[in-house]
Amino acid sequence: MHEEPQVPNYGSRGSGAKLSEGLVICIEPMINLGKKEVLQEKDGWTIRTKDGNPSAHFEHAVVVRKGKVKFCQHLNILKRQKQKY
Repeated sequence: MHEEPQVPNYGSRGSGAKLSEGLVICIEPMINLGKKEVLQEKDGWTIRTKDGNPSAHFEHAVVVRKGKVKFCQHLNILKRQKQKY
């Protein structure tokens, strides 16, 4: 499911992999109510906060364009789908 390049949710500006034009990548921030430290469960998939506080995980797919990015998810798309049902 996850492919290269691996781009962590943390780091310093100007460090890490350079994103090239045409790359499609998912930005997956994890927002924790408590501290940033996390644990990975034995299933290799589930992530929990070390302090046990609630956390939310979001995903945004983007296409890297020359000098900008294009977000692939838009609320308008979701609203149109909801209206169909």
